[in-house]
Amino acid sequence: MIVRHFLLLLTVFLFLSVANIPVYSQTIVGEFGNYKITLDEFEYAYAKNVGGWEVAEEDSFSQYEDFMDLYMKFRMKLRNAQVRSFDTDPELQKELEDYQRQVGEAYIIEKYIIQPGVKDLYEQRKVELRVSHIMIRSNEDGDDAAFEKANAIIDSIKDGASFEEMAEKYSDDQFSGPKGGDIFYVTAGVLPYEFDNAMYTLQAGEVYPEPVKTNYGYHLIKITERQARTPKVKASHILISYFDVKGEVDSAAAKLTADTVLIKLNEGESFESLVEQYSDDSATKVKDGDLGFIERRQMVQAFDEIAFNLNVGEMSGLVQTNFGYHIIKLTDRQQYPSFESEKDDLKKIYQKQRYQADYDGYIDSLKSKYNYVLDETTVDLIIENCDSSRFGIDYPNPDAIANKTLFTYVGKTISAQEYINETNNNSDFMNKPIFLKTEVMKAVNKLAEEKLIEHQAMNLQKEDPNYASLMDEYRNGVYIFKLQEDEVWNQLDIDSVKIYSYWEEHKEDFALPDRVAFGEIYSMEDSLIQKYHKWIQEGADFDSLAVLYTERPGKKKDKGRYELQDVDFSDLSRKANTIENTGDFTEPFPFSGGYAFFKLYQIEPSRLKTFDESRAEVSGIVQEMESKRLEKEYLDILNNIYKPAIFYDELHKAFKPTEQD
Repeated sequence: MIVRHFLLLLTVFLFLSVANIPVYSQTIVGEFGNYKITLDEFEYAYAKNVGGWEVAEEDSFSQYEDFMDLYMKFRMKLRNAQVRSFDTDPELQKELEDYQRQVGEAYIIEKYIIQPGVKDLYEQRKVELRVSHIMIRSNEDGDDAAFEKANAIIDSIKDGASFEEMAEKYSDDQFSGPKGGDIFYVTAGVLPYEFDNAMYTLQAGEVYPEPVKTNYGYHLIKITERQARTPKVKASHILISYFDVKGEVDSAAAKLTADTVLIKLNEGESFESLVEQYSDDSATKVKDGDLGFIERRQMVQAFDEIAFNLNVGEMSGLVQTNFGYHIIKLTDRQQYPSFESEKDDLKKIYQKQRYQADYDGYIDSLKSKYNYVLDETTVDLIIENCDSSRFGIDYPNPDAIANKTLFTYVGKTISAQEYINETNNNSDFMNKPIFLKTEVMKAVNKLAEEKLIEHQAMNLQKEDPNYASLMDEYRNGVYIFKLQEDEVWNQLDIDSVKIYSYWEEHKEDFALPDRVAFGEIYSMEDSLIQKYHKWIQEGADFDSLAVLYTERPGKKKDKGRYELQDVDFSDLSRKANTIENTGDFTEPFPFSGGYAFFKLYQIEPSRLKTFDESRAEVSGIVQEMESKRLEKEYLDILNNIYKPAIFYDELHKAFKPTEQD
C-alpha cells in the first residue's frame, strides 16, 4: 500500500516543476503563508501533468479543482522541505548528483545528437539525387597514392575534362565506371555518411571540389539531377518474356507480341484484360498485373526510371529489361510521409550510418569547449613501463607514472594512475594489452568521452531550460519522497494485535468464493481426444494420460491439474464447475481452438477466510489506513502553519481565452 501511495504521488507530482514557469499573469488562484500560486503557474503545471494544453482545455472544472487541491498540498510540502534544509542534506544531494550523472548522458545523446541527426536525415530524404562518382581504391601503393590520383583527376575535371570520360577511364567501380560513373537515384541513408554529406551540398551539374574518403576508397562526386523524392509508386505491368513455350529465347517474337499488345491498348482494350491474355509474369497475372508499391532501386533501372516518371493512370510504351518487354501502368504515388510516422525507421538508419560520426563530432566540440589537452608523453610513459602487462591487473610500475598528468579539461586533471584504475574496472578493456598504443589510446579516448559528457551533464542546467526543469522535477520528487518517508512510512506501527482486531471486526468482508479443483486433457486433434477419452472410460489413469498426452502448454508436468480456484476465474474453471460430482468426467468437446475433456477433483463452497488466510490482505488494509491517518495529521500541521486558501472563482478562468486573445 505504501508503494501504491507513493506511485500515486509520483503520478500527480513527479513531472511538475514550479521552477522556470513563465509569468504572464498575476491572477492569484491560491495562497499559503506568504506564497502565492498564479493562474499561469496552475495552467502550466496542469497542462504538463495531463499531456498538453489542448488536453487540458477539454477537461472539466471539477478536474481543475481536484488538481488544485493536490497541487496546493504539493507546494506546501515543497516549502516544508525547504524549511527542513533538504537542499543541504548530503545524502539527498548525493542522490540528486548521481541521478544527474545517470540521466545526463542519455539526455545529451538523445537531444543533442540523435534528435537533430534524425531530423536532418528526414529533411534530406525529401530530396533524391541522381549521382555519378569516380572511385579510386587504395592499392599496394597505399592510401596516399590513391588520394594523389583522385586529386589529379579532379584537377583535370576542373580544367575542363569530362567527368563521364574520366569515370570510364579511371574509376575502380566496375559497375558505374562504364556508364560514366552513374549510380542512378539515391537519397540520404543509402550511401556512406561521408558521401551523403558531400552530395547534399551540390546542385545539379556540380562536382564536389575535393575527393571524399569512405571505407571503399576516395570518391569524386557529381550530381546530375536533384528533385523532390517520391518514396514509393504503385505500378502494374504486362510482361512479354523473351522465352517461348519451349523455354528458348526468341526476342523477335517477344517484340512482335509486345507491339501487338501496345496497339490493342492504344485501340482501347483494357489493361487488365490484356494482362490476363498476354502477361508472362505468373505472380502478378492473377492480380491484374499489380506489383504493389515499389521503392527506388527495387526494380531494374530501366523499369524504375520509367515507372517513377509516369503520372497516376498513365501507361508507358515498351520498356525493355533483361526479363523481356514491359508495359507499365502507374496506379498510385506515395506522398512523403510525416516525421512521426517515419521516426522509428529513421532512427535505425541513423544509428547504423551516422550516429558514430555525429557522436565523435559532439565529443570534439566538448574538447574544444572545455580546453581538453592530452599529454602524449604520459601516454608513451604508460606504455614504456607496462612490462607487457594488460588492463585488468595491477599496473607493474606505478612509481614510474606517479603524479603524471594524462589529460586536463576545464581546469580538472586526470592522472595516469586514475586512468589505469578506471580502465581496469571497465570490462570493455579487460585483458587488452597496455603495450599497444592503439589499445591504450582507445581507453584514453573512452575515459575522456565519459569525463567530458559527465561534466557537460553536471553543468547543462545553465544552458538548457528543459534539462533544468527535468532536474527540478526529479528534485521535487525526491524531496516529496523524503517527506513521506519521515512523516508517514517511518511512523507506521502495525503490530499483530491491530491486524487481528481489524479482522475480528470485519471478518465478514473476507470470504472465499465457490472454488473447484479439476484436471484437463487437451488436444488439437478431435480423433486423439476421442481416443484418450475412450481409454479413460476403459479404466486408464487420468494423471498418467495427462502427463503423456495433454497439449496444453506447461501442463504436462502438472498432470493437467488445476488447484482450487474461483469458479469464475476462467473458461476452464467455469466448464469444470458444470460437473456435478467429484471424480466425474465431461464428454469430449471443442474448446480453446482444440478439443478437451475435464475431470472434477474437488468442490469447495464459499466460506469465510481464516485469520491466517486473511492476514496479508488485512495487513495491507490496516497499513493503508494508518498511512492515510498519518498523512492527514501531517497535512493538518501544514494547514495550521500556512493557512492555505484556494480561490475557485479565479480558477474558473483556467484555460479560457483572455481579453488580449
